[in-house]
Amino acid sequence: MGRQEADHGWKKTTEDIQEVFDILEELGSGAFSEVYMVKEKKTGKMFAMKCVKKKQKRDLNLENEIAVLRRIKHENVVGMEEFYESRTHYYLIMQLVSGGELFDRILDRGVYSEKDASCVIQQVLEAVSYLHQNGIVHRDLKPENILYYSQDKNSKIMISDFGLSKMVDNDIMSTACGTPGYVAPEVLAQKPYSKAVDCWSIGVITYILLCGYPPFYEESESRLFSKIMKAQYEFDSPFWDDISESAKDFIRNMMQKNPSMRYSPEQALRHPWIIGKTARSQDIYYSVSVQMQKNFAKTKWKQAFNATVAINHMKKMQLAHSDLVLKKVSIPDIKVTDTSSLEKNGRNLAPKVVENGEKIAGTNLLPLVANQVDLKSNYHPLKAAQSHLVAHHAPTIAEQGKHVYHSEPANLNGYGKTRNGKPLQTGVCSIM
Repeated sequence: MGRQEADHGWKKTTEDIQEVFDILEELGSGAFSEVYMVKEKKTGKMFAMKCVKKKQKRDLNLENEIAVLRRIKHENVVGMEEFYESRTHYYLIMQLVSGGELFDRILDRGVYSEKDASCVIQQVLEAVSYLHQNGIVHRDLKPENILYYSQDKNSKIMISDFGLSKMVDNDIMSTACGTPGYVAPEVLAQKPYSKAVDCWSIGVITYILLCGYPPFYEESESRLFSKIMKAQYEFDSPFWDDISESAKDFIRNMMQKNPSMRYSPEQALRHPWIIGKTARSQDIYYSVSVQMQKNFAKTKWKQAFNATVAINHMKKMQLAHSDLVLKKVSIPDIKVTDTSSLEKNGRNLAPKVVENGEKIAGTNLLPLVANQVDLKSNYHPLKAAQSHLVAHHAPTIAEQGKHVYHSEPANLNGYGKTRNGKPLQTGVCSIM
């Protein structure tokens, strides 16, 4: 009984993981794994433990994720502390990141400016620069994967979820994967792509941080993909009127359609908007928070220790809604669905995509449009839900009735396989 050192020093074996850790709480569960908050008995330290049931065949998904996690150690990246193996399971012992998701923290602030957004993106860029220098492409950067390390006011930012990440030698990839809305044009065009796809995603995230709604929104993913492939987005009035030209310039350079002209993380880190010279201090909380509440559904899998924050947030939502009715502010009529599929108060962690021998853990598999001649016949519909906030005046920036699709990673090359007749869905818990 107990743990023993395996052949490799980084891997430990145990017949009973509960001899090593006290399991305190389930954070998330899915088709093939569960994530728990645990306390190491010897040290009393808290961790997040991802438990993966062994399969009969080699789990290339897990092997890839572990290989990436073993290779990285950065203050802005959620890291793997230890790895255990039993006869039936693998156990990934991860840093416990308890500060919550990026959007939730912004909504809880009450005051928010370009400088705050710039500070967030600077940390994301530093993490991605580190990954790229170590030959790793994340491939699924999105707000849900940007977390705060702790509840502290000045907590650092952490990048999470390496289920779609890839170690590259020649900087060229071909597997069409990622999350609709954040994926780069060259991926959707089914062209070979490089690390530059991460920088496009950072540009999309920056756009959302400054206005509260996504740069691309459409009623079907085929039309959404078409807009992304054309890099067709606008800085709409009045929502961008008070945003600095420097911020817009930064976004334009990150969201360049041509990846060879797109900023690298190193170039982005030298931009005036990032190094603190041009980002404005003007409070944009009200306009951004209204849009975020409207366009990005509140995550439902918050940990128990975030319950108070969630309650306070709901109160703010009600107040913001009341203020909106009184002021009759014109806001974009963008309608969205929830960002995750939930199960047992956690996000599902089901398999993602297989192409060219590369297996990736993922969900709702989407087809790429072979051409733009017959869009309607080529798209696989996703669920969309009406927003709870009502736009009192139709916006000039988008047609009424448009939808933004939920932020889930996907195979962009084919339809979703089913398990027991039901579509496989997934998401990422806060520590992975």
